[in-house]
Amino acid sequence: MTSGAAGLLRRPEEPRATYLELFFDLVFVFALARLSQELLEHLNWSGAFQTLVLLLALWAVWANTARLTDRLNPQQPLIQLLVIATMFGTLLMAAAAPEAFGEQGLVFAGVYVATQIGRNAGAVLLLRGHKGRRVFARQLFWFGVSAVPWIAGAVTHDTARAVLWALAVAVEYVSFALGLPTPRLGRSFERVAEFAISAEHLAERYRQLFIIGLGELILVTGLTFSRGRFEPDRVSAVVFAFATTALMWRIYIHRAGGLLAEAIAASPDPHRAAVTTMRAHLLMVAGIVAIAVGDELVIEHPLGHTPSVWIIVILGGPALFLAGRGMFEYEVFGRVSRSRPIGVLVLAAISPAAFFLPPLLVAMAPALVLAGIAISDAARARGRPPEQPSPPG
Repeated sequence: MTSGAAGLLRRPEEPRATYLELFFDLVFVFALARLSQELLEHLNWSGAFQTLVLLLALWAVWANTARLTDRLNPQQPLIQLLVIATMFGTLLMAAAAPEAFGEQGLVFAGVYVATQIGRNAGAVLLLRGHKGRRVFARQLFWFGVSAVPWIAGAVTHDTARAVLWALAVAVEYVSFALGLPTPRLGRSFERVAEFAISAEHLAERYRQLFIIGLGELILVTGLTFSRGRFEPDRVSAVVFAFATTALMWRIYIHRAGGLLAEAIAASPDPHRAAVTTMRAHLLMVAGIVAIAVGDELVIEHPLGHTPSVWIIVILGGPALFLAGRGMFEYEVFGRVSRSRPIGVLVLAAISPAAFFLPPLLVAMAPALVLAGIAISDAARARGRPPEQPSPPG
């Protein structure tokens, strides 16, 4: 190990997220808002698929940067440069997102490939002589592989672009799930020392990203409401939108949200626990994107007929959040509170009746469901000692 490379490593006694990481997260308020705009402008199955592909790409940027700062010290100027460059790349990708499947396809794909390859190539160069460079070398290899369908898709159009970009995302996520098997380097899971995980740091980063997602809901709600008059129906829509956001925060932090670090540390397989937690948060963030679209639609058009596609985002967004929260809770306690699946079933059960209700009343339903879950959580916890994490074996 060279002294220079060793000085770039994050020390175990510094598990807290740094100001740089908080600064980096700010760009994702804008990114999530742009994804919501993309879905709003293409509110159909094709648009939903395109938004999902873009969300998975942006999530990969955030997750890989979080893993970078989990291993390398964000206080070091060279690491700060890598993170800030990634932040700027994310800003450009987010700006191009609504037209990524149109005129800005090459911009989005080109910046994405340059950002992912550039960050990992920089880490490989900085860690010369240190075994930890193999982690980033594997990621560099697979982002190089996925770059082919990313760029090929950017120079095609319509269905071909969607298929090629979906293939690129699949290559990245499947390779990670398999341990990034790379010629001459093997798989990451076979080298536990390379995958040392700071449970406290990762838990804090996931919590921060979820709060950033809620910030996007506040931003969309406020901007949409400010574009019109303060009329009773629009004010009511804002009340339901804000209540839904606040209740999501309350449900998220209740017990499991505050014990994630302890659960990852206590897990028999911390890496698996971290990956499952990442997927749970991805599901919750996908729900937030859908909720933002529903909030904007309801605030702009609180009365009148509710199209079926509106019902899907208004009720489906909270359902995705509850599904992700249930997965998250299982990873912490090894069980899921009944209120989570019951809430999802209630939202699904009332969807047929929503065809006959105005958007404002449809939006009231998830707020009431989430309120019921929050009350159930509080009642179950009253008078009982704090529950300790018990991750599945």
